[in-house]
Amino acid sequence: MLRLGRREFDAHEPVIMAIVNRTPDSFYDQGATFRDEPALARVEQAVSEGAAIIDIGGVKAGPGEEVTAEEEARRTVGFVAEVRRRFPDVIISVDTWRAEVGEAVCEVGADLLNDAWGGVDPRLAEVAGRYGVGLVCTHAGGARPRTRPHRVAYEDVMADILRVTVGLAERAVSLGVPRESVMIDPGHDFGKNTRHSLEATRRLGEMVETGWPVLVSLSNKDFVGETLDRPLKERVVGTLATTAVSMWLGARVYRVHEVAETRQVIDMVASIAGHRPPAVARRGLA
Repeated sequence: MLRLGRREFDAHEPVIMAIVNRTPDSFYDQGATFRDEPALARVEQAVSEGAAIIDIGGVKAGPGEEVTAEEEARRTVGFVAEVRRRFPDVIISVDTWRAEVGEAVCEVGADLLNDAWGGVDPRLAEVAGRYGVGLVCTHAGGARPRTRPHRVAYEDVMADILRVTVGLAERAVSLGVPRESVMIDPGHDFGKNTRHSLEATRRLGEMVETGWPVLVSLSNKDFVGETLDRPLKERVVGTLATTAVSMWLGARVYRVHEVAETRQVIDMVASIAGHRPPAVARRGLA
């Protein structure tokens, strides 16, 4: 069972988390949803295309201009409140590593805190526990927020991923976060080179076997670009291929830019696996 906000998802129900960046310099859309109206239109489109979760971020993951906690809150808190008002049933996630921002967004209706930097601020899990909201526990290899990996090495990358994410998940539950609202994320690209991210994907079943729901954030990332030698805007096919493999191996939640395309991929894999009937079945019956 995975329970987020007002929703419950069974073991074979994949969940799409749509990315809405409240940043002027986001790596993929270059600030397309920085202003309120385009961002709200993006939310409406994502929900209509099948996203159950909207993931709102106020700071881009990569290096760039400094964004203070106050500025991050300014970009996200009011927007979370407006999304909550307009879309009362959608699950609202906020991508932040800062406890003070987590506190502010929970006050106005956030259901989930997406800690993409792996517990760098341990107080964030305390906030999630205090408000009873969900938490994403991510492996970032000990990297500091908004830094790129440099000659990072692991004796066994999946062993490290399991040690960190399961440890963070267990700590979160001990702090009051509902067990059924905790997810673990291998953290593709975060504190990893391309070979690490490929191995994490290949061995994703080991994370699934822990029993914690697995979230993957694959969308148009550098490991896809390097694997196929494709620029940023030509990584959708590689992303969808990686999504299909992750779904087959048991991932539950998919953080994406392309919602409609991802919906088709996960529906197709679910049908091949026998968890979903075809939408129509006329062939050979006429």
